[in-house]
Amino acid sequence: MSLMVSNLVSMLSYGLMAIGLLLWFTGTVPLLGHRSVLFKLHSLSISDTLGSMSIIVGLLLRIPQEWPLLVLALISLAIWNTVLGYVLAYCSSSGGDDD
Repeated sequence: MSLMVSNLVSMLSYGLMAIGLLLWFTGTVPLLGHRSVLFKLHSLSISDTLGSMSIIVGLLLRIPQEWPLLVLALISLAIWNTVLGYVLAYCSSSGGDDD
């Protein structure tokens, strides 16, 4: 029974890492389009963040003894990419009063 659970966790781990790599590569497809630079950056940052988080969760299943470091990586990745998105949006705004 333990071997079956171990194989299931291993397959789930590899599946999450494969999904992460797929998200990384599919996030680059909008870069080839003719849309605005901000749209391209937005779609790239979302797919990159989700792909990286998927890979980290896959690693968490693979090496559970490193959970504090991997959870810290997940939290910092989520916070950093959110803040970076707000900074990019603020810097690209026209600077006019929205009130």
